Amino acid sequence: MKRAFLSLLLLFALTSQAQRPKIGLVLGGGGAKGGAEVGVLKVLEEAGIRPDYIAGTSIGAVVGGLYATGYSAHELSQLFCQQEWLSLLTDRREDLSGEPYKYQDGIAYIFGFPVIDQNNMAFGVFRGGRVEQTIDSMMASKGCVEFDCLKIPFRCVAASMFKAEEVVLSKGVLPRAIRASMAIPGIFKPVVVNGEQLVDGGMMNNLPVDVVRQMGADIVIAVDLQQNRPKNREKTENIITDIADVLGLGAVANWIFSRPDITKYNENRQHCEIYINPPLPDYDASSFGNQSMQHMISVGEQEARKYFGQFKKLAERID
Repeated sequence: MKRAFLSLLLLFALTSQAQRPKIGLVLGGGGAKGGAEVGVLKVLEEAGIRPDYIAGTSIGAVVGGLYATGYSAHELSQLFCQQEWLSLLTDRREDLSGEPYKYQDGIAYIFGFPVIDQNNMAFGVFRGGRVEQTIDSMMASKGCVEFDCLKIPFRCVAASMFKAEEVVLSKGVLPRAIRASMAIPGIFKPVVVNGEQLVDGGMMNNLPVDVVRQMGADIVIAVDLQQNRPKNREKTENIITDIADVLGLGAVANWIFSRPDITKYNENRQHCEIYINPPLPDYDASSFGNQSMQHMISVGEQEARKYFGQFKKLAERID
């Protein structure tokens, strides 16, 4: 991988008429482990690397979207450590956190967590409204809440809930798109965008290297939060998929049995020049909290420093 990277830089150096290489940054999904991506950004900034394009999925869409609006890695580190992410993601009412049960305005709360919302019975427990509002506020403070005004071109990946197809979001209101990209099926309610119900992009493309390539990236730096790399599955046909076809759910059934997301993940992982996989075996997608977040940011920074020499060479070539 390192030899291929250096060969690519040499190719650009020897071609006097070539434009400078465009750098694409890919930020994968992984819930709270996204703190490690903030640590990687710190090292990229220190090395003098500013990506030309960013693509992200789920928490990677949150980090990438905020970075594209103008937040520095240091500012993101502070945001991630200070925010009460558990309350934001679950729409928890802090004023009801001490009450075992409360029914108010059509919503049933248990210790402040909304468990039943009769106003919105869509598939999923949490609405995700608070996290969308928070992201909107963060971006508004930088004067940018839509794709068109971003300082760095950005794409986030969601998935069509019933078609089981990848949806790359590149236009419109940014917080809404990010909220769709992180709507884990069954946990968060789908987000309707252009008349389509969208859920977490990790369902189809958790490490969107191909997306940033399509944007124009020549050299791709990918941050993968997966800890156990899944193996490809063979597509299967059985009576369940046959019944699903009759019910109009064939796409969903095929996804369950063949897992095309795994195939794409393994392909994308091989098609980047610098692949960073921070070791976070003791953390999962729900490991929010100030102390845990600080440690995950530190792990991401330490892992990225292994590639600091490559980052510096790349920055010098660009300059």
